[in-house]
Amino acid sequence: MARKFNFSAGPAMLPTEVMERAQAEMLDWNGSGMSVMEMSHRGKEYMSIAAKAEQDLRDVMSIPDNYKVLFLQGGASLQFAMIPLNLLGDKTSADYINTGMWSKKAIAEAKRYCTVNLAGDTSEGGFTSVPTQDELKLNPDAAYVHYTPNETIGGVEFDYIPETGDVPLIADMSSTILSRPIDVSKFAMIYAGAQKNIGPAGLCIVIIRDDLLGKASAQTPAMLNYQTHADNDSMYNTPPTYSWYMAGLVFEWIKKQGGLAAMAEVNQRKSDKLYAAIDASDFYANPVPKANRSWMNVPFTLKDASLDADFLAGATQAGLITLKGHRSVGGMRASIYNAMPEEGVDALVAFMKAFESNQA
Repeated sequence: MARKFNFSAGPAMLPTEVMERAQAEMLDWNGSGMSVMEMSHRGKEYMSIAAKAEQDLRDVMSIPDNYKVLFLQGGASLQFAMIPLNLLGDKTSADYINTGMWSKKAIAEAKRYCTVNLAGDTSEGGFTSVPTQDELKLNPDAAYVHYTPNETIGGVEFDYIPETGDVPLIADMSSTILSRPIDVSKFAMIYAGAQKNIGPAGLCIVIIRDDLLGKASAQTPAMLNYQTHADNDSMYNTPPTYSWYMAGLVFEWIKKQGGLAAMAEVNQRKSDKLYAAIDASDFYANPVPKANRSWMNVPFTLKDASLDADFLAGATQAGLITLKGHRSVGGMRASIYNAMPEEGVDALVAFMKAFESNQA
């Protein structure tokens, strides 16, 4: 059966080459006679897989030596609690920038542990933009500043990295990590759920500067303490071994494509094509200003919402699946992460033009 172009926001499609490699190694990894799923996480075979995956990620992202890379469970959502538990220290407040659904969830969890200052909030505008640097109301005494560079639901992306002075900057990069080069040193911590640009669900990657470790409150459970995982190379307990392995295959694949600069070139080209098709028509619309449009998640509406079901049915028949928009936004959403080939976007654009013509 032919594979379809899967535009899901996550879990998202994986590179075909990665899937084929995993298939070939399913029953016997590297002559070990074992599947990766069967290996002891403390055995030499799996330890080599884990170490290579971390090193490849460090290479791909140019992660400085004074940052730990942690492979954790619980997805990005568990980080909403781990961050205040670990990073408040003797502070009582933290700054959060509210630009969408995932920001809101992080804020709601943080309020269990500290006073949250909304340094920026675009809820009144329906989360269709981000605040500018000048609009941010930052507290110099905050423990940290948290933001979501890319909001998957609204398709809204920061076009700059907030300047926060001496206050640590924390970024939820779940839907934008590995899509382009970034300067890791501008962040105190980056975290990302795996199921968009990294690999299958079940894994969260945390990249954290060394000086942020060891500040957890006394009530923090061992499993929620970054220091615990840093001291044990992310193996305090059994990690999500297969997801970690799959992430490692993705990091290898990115290297083969030419690294993050090459990924950025393709990703920008894909998003430019799709937005151009939307903007060239009065049949489709996107509410986000061009400066804040996401490369990864492109929501769009049809001029007549009563045609949504027909559009989705026709797209599915054409091999273009999971295009239905989030219920809070409606319409369509095309998530075009790294693994979405350019021909997938070309096929979507062609279908959109054909569908519009058929309505004339």
